[in-house]
Amino acid sequence: MPAFSRPIVSKLPCVGTTIFTVMSRLAAEHDAINLSQGFPDFDCAPELRALLVKYLNSGLNQYPPMAGIAALREAVAAKTQALYGAQYDPDQEVTIVPGATYGIFTAIATLIRPGDEVILFEPAYDSYAPSVEVNGGRPVYVQLKFPDYSIDWQEVQNAITPKTRMIVVNTPNNPTASVFSAEDLRMLEGMLKRTDIVVVSDEVYEHIVFDGHRHQSVARFPGLAERSFVVSSFGKTYHVTGWKTGYVLAPRDLTAEFRKVHQFNAFVTNGPVQYALAEYMKDRDAYLSLAAFYQKKRDFFLEGIQASRFRPLPSRGTFFQNLRYDAVSDEKDTDLAIRLTREYGVASIPVSVFYREPPAHKVLRFCFAKSEDTLARGAEILCRI
Repeated sequence: MPAFSRPIVSKLPCVGTTIFTVMSRLAAEHDAINLSQGFPDFDCAPELRALLVKYLNSGLNQYPPMAGIAALREAVAAKTQALYGAQYDPDQEVTIVPGATYGIFTAIATLIRPGDEVILFEPAYDSYAPSVEVNGGRPVYVQLKFPDYSIDWQEVQNAITPKTRMIVVNTPNNPTASVFSAEDLRMLEGMLKRTDIVVVSDEVYEHIVFDGHRHQSVARFPGLAERSFVVSSFGKTYHVTGWKTGYVLAPRDLTAEFRKVHQFNAFVTNGPVQYALAEYMKDRDAYLSLAAFYQKKRDFFLEGIQASRFRPLPSRGTFFQNLRYDAVSDEKDTDLAIRLTREYGVASIPVSVFYREPPAHKVLRFCFAKSEDTLARGAEILCRI
């Protein structure tokens, strides 16, 4: 007998299981090398593990403060000032959250009402549009220009209407591995000057920028910082994606509204993890050395696929490398990604899933946040295709 007298009307009728879950499950089923989902296949620093054990055994296992423990908020504020020259009050403008995706969703839920428009750059990380839609907003898309994924700022200007409430930016960008330049953010700063538009800036890969490029946080630009939620991730920085811990920076008026939603959503973030991270952040080299660490992995992977028919697009940040496969197949990227997993034993992510409508570009995304052995085996397979 049915539980409900009428069908459930979904708030997200077009949303299914994320591509990351689909491809990781497929990789597991076929014992494939998983270069799809963005997580390391190596462990975090033993010192960080030891700190977590220390605080687990210290009796600090009850609710921490709703906004996060003071020591971690202070460490985040100090890091932000040192790197970007921006001052955030640890008490009123820094919030520790259970993961960056949570932080982005909560920032959107804080302000977006039915009928509000939110500008997204596509290809867009797959959580953005559902977060807008489930809160009654309408995504408005500006497409990044292939193959370098640059921004046409006139198109952004044209997309702004009286209903525009928010713009979501992501740099370094997943899935394109592009980065915003200082000029890009100056353009955005000027464009929003006399508006009430709020920015959500996804900066989870802030420490993973290559080839001499510099991460341009919106926190560097006063005209953006005053209207922005800046979201980052300890999971990406310290190879602990399973800890699901991040932070949100915002001016105190925005933070006050954000915390109203946060306190009735997750309320708090894992306490022992926060204490461990606060102490570990004293070692600045752990995040300052991250760019060189991942650039070495990127270059190792690129060297390994030189003899293949895949052609790399620029990877200026994140831990992803996009490869064109025009010389390999005429298949749709979704079909090829599945076939490579099943028949060859290497899993990737089809980039078309990050668009509303699949483009003609033939591109697969590979994650190089893996051990050299994993990358070598994956590259060897790609060279045989």
